[in-house]
Amino acid sequence: MQYQGVLKKMITEKAEQIQYYLDMKSDFLNMNQLLNKEITLSFVTYECLNCHLEKKIYRQGYCQSCFFDIPQAADWIIRPELSKAHLDEEDRDLAYEKRVQLQPHIVYLANSSNVKVGVTRKQQVPTRWIDQGAHEAIEIVEVPNRYLAGITEVALKEHVADKTNWRKMLKNDIEDANLLEWRDKLKQYIPDEAKEYFIANNSETNINFPVSKYPEKPKSLNLIKTPNYKGKLVGIKGQYLIFEDETVFNIRSNEGLVVLIEV
Repeated sequence: MQYQGVLKKMITEKAEQIQYYLDMKSDFLNMNQLLNKEITLSFVTYECLNCHLEKKIYRQGYCQSCFFDIPQAADWIIRPELSKAHLDEEDRDLAYEKRVQLQPHIVYLANSSNVKVGVTRKQQVPTRWIDQGAHEAIEIVEVPNRYLAGITEVALKEHVADKTNWRKMLKNDIEDANLLEWRDKLKQYIPDEAKEYFIANNSETNINFPVSKYPEKPKSLNLIKTPNYKGKLVGIKGQYLIFEDETVFNIRSNEGLVVLIEV
């Protein structure tokens, strides 16, 4: 069977084992059903996720002109402390920025390779943790806007990591950590403006990924340099497909590529 479409990050569903779905325009693919099967990935062309033109992807699934123009790719997306909608100040599109920034946000701790701090909109819990390949996570602070979440993250990352080691995550080489203890230890570093939003009595969320074999030396597939790849799918973790030969393919970082999947 053949499926063709532009790559967008896989949709996830929290279950006993995470369920993954790939929206291929005319088909909606449950990737879990492809586990332990030989699949072929082929690069076809590019399609910007915003303008939908056949233009080379620059970053985040967007062509260069869209990336520097649309609010979905502004700096405050990656650096939430730069958010200004709460001040009624526009960056690229104030209506969009108010809609996204002026809603409840969570500052969390997640353990995917090591304990790290992160920010997400409340409605993105636990999707954000799943996408990062975290096997456990806990909320620390729930604030009413993105700016407060951002300055809290900046303060906390002085004392805990803010990046995931993707190789360790894929190898399942994870540090044993007590997130409840980390939460309580980091409380003292929360900025004064956000202290009242500290979450004191919650529990960890545990996440189980559909992986039968973890790679010992994961090697990343670049579909532009290697436009045709065939391998047996043995796992999915975060937004990565894991193959038997230890090749891994990050769907998220390849958004905007039109691919052909053959099963």
